[in-house]
Amino acid sequence: MGLKGKDLLSIHDLSIAEVEEIMDMTKMLKAKQQRGEKHHLLKGKTLGMIFQKSSTRTRVSFEVAMWQLGGMGLFLSSNDLQIGRGEPVKDTARVLSRYVDGIMIRTFSHQGVEELARYASVPVINGLTDLMHPCQALTDIYTVLEFKGDLKGRKLAYIGDGNNMAHSLMHACAKVGMHIAVATPEGYAPNSKIVAEARADGLLTGSTISLVVDPFEAAKDADVLYTDVWSSMGQEAEQMMRSRIFIDYQINHELLSVAKPDAIVMHCLPAHRGEEITDEAIEGPQSVVFDQAENRLHVQKAILALLMAK
Repeated sequence: MGLKGKDLLSIHDLSIAEVEEIMDMTKMLKAKQQRGEKHHLLKGKTLGMIFQKSSTRTRVSFEVAMWQLGGMGLFLSSNDLQIGRGEPVKDTARVLSRYVDGIMIRTFSHQGVEELARYASVPVINGLTDLMHPCQALTDIYTVLEFKGDLKGRKLAYIGDGNNMAHSLMHACAKVGMHIAVATPEGYAPNSKIVAEARADGLLTGSTISLVVDPFEAAKDADVLYTDVWSSMGQEAEQMMRSRIFIDYQINHELLSVAKPDAIVMHCLPAHRGEEITDEAIEGPQSVVFDQAENRLHVQKAILALLMAK
């Protein structure tokens, strides 16, 4: 197991083989779960789960994942920890490493997660930062693999804000040879450093990373249409302004009409229906949104098992 003992902070840090290993392990563990076979790969292990941002899918999927793997997930809100009262991250990292076998953190600052990983002696998993959302993007490519049978040469169109989701999807697509077109309004494009990383990774797999303004240009002949909320956590004050700027960046019937006829619709949830996606699109026959949500559990089980198993 090449990932044993490593951190998962960014998909860019993973090799192509390691991404494939996560996909293969996910398929195996999901099949075992569906057959009702026990797979206690982490029996007696504990995952400390630090939440400085609230969550539905991240909390429930990681907690259930640890239970199904035979271990335990320990929920730690920032209100419960001294880190929320000024204890240095490096101190928290070293203390938790004496108690738990792995740490998952969902927070604002990506630099804070990097510091946590630097001082922790157990694997650290990025459950989300303002910069990246690697567990979600790994789930997304696994979901595309399930529904399309292959990844290389497929096209994903991401419509909306050039946020943490756009960043991790670019990294993920680059690792598996998928093309990605990111359509954002002027001034909301993804981080240029992450674009450069993804394009460098894409040279090894034949993946192309396109940045456009027109959502219809991005969606043309796409195998996957993907979107996220216009205003992420921490951007609530900008919501009214963003609603005006992003009004044309919506997955709807018109946008689906320019994608491939068998294109699938994806959203990392929670969705603001009527904003970035219509009710018709998220509930329609091309939507795989809730299969995608379920797969968070299976992919994260694979990540946990690969990083933390004996």
